[in-house]
Parts: sequence; C-alpha cells; structure tokens
Amino acid sequence: MAVTTFSDEYTSPVPPSRIFKASIVDSHNLIPKLMPQAIKSIEIIEGDGGAGSIKKINFAEGSPLKSVKYHVDELNEKTLTYGYTLIEGDALVDKLEKITYEVKFEESGDGGSISKVTSKYYTVGDFTLKEEEVKAGKERVLAMYKAVEAFLIQNPDAYV
Repeated sequence: MAVTTFSDEYTSPVPPSRIFKASIVDSHNLIPKLMPQAIKSIEIIEGDGGAGSIKKINFAEGSPLKSVKYHVDELNEKTLTYGYTLIEGDALVDKLEKITYEVKFEESGDGGSISKVTSKYYTVGDFTLKEEEVKAGKERVLAMYKAVEAFLIQNPDAYV
C-alpha cells in the first residue's frame, strides 16, 4: 500500500464561518438544492451528521458515479476543521482502499476565507496514482464549493 497526498487551497470572498456552515455542516440539505443536476441527495445513514456519522451521496442520473459513502472523522465548528474518509462507492476503484480528506477554513485577512484541503489516496498493492487520475474528483469538489459560494454571495443573510 502506498499513500499519495495532494494539497490544494481555494480562496473565497465569503467569511470562513459562513462557508463552513453551508458547505460542511448543512451540506446534506443545501448542495442537492444547489446542484440537482449533479447530486440527487445526501443522506445521513448513521449518526447525527457530526463526527462518527456515515453519509451517502447519491449522484444524479447520467453521472459517471452512482453513489459514495463516507465516514465523518472530524467536524469542529470552533476550529472550522472537517475530516472525512471515503469508505465505499464508485470513486473507490479496485486500486484504492480509501481516500481521506482534511479541510480547514481560515480567514484571508480581507473578510474572505482560504480553504485548505489535503487529500490522501491509499492505494492497493504497488499501484501508483497520478494526479490526472484524481483531477475529475477535484473538479467536482470545486464545482460544489463554487456553487455554495455563489449562493452565499447572493444571499448575504444565509448561514450567518
């Protein structure tokens, strides 16, 4: 088993606490409404949505993925940190054991935020993962982030 790590940063004009509440804490309600063409639903299968919970994302008809399940490892509204592990589903091809994500939202100094994301891909056997192989997943995550950001900009009283 090998671990391949990627780190990304995204900036937003939206304050970190608002984007955290909308994109993380209430994602199961908000994201299917904002992106019905991509996400059919997000279900909390086990737990209350916080640390220890298991969630399932059901993708819309026509998507290359049907669903994924993930375990919420950490959800801390004080430090604005979130960690989760993809444990089951189409994104875990037979060469991946699991994928973990650590997300931290910080103030950017201009009233906006910086989102720092570290993803770790745990491969099976001697399989070596290449960055272009994870590009589609990163693009889907960025599209969700941008949809939430656009919603928050258009609705300045939401998630305050």
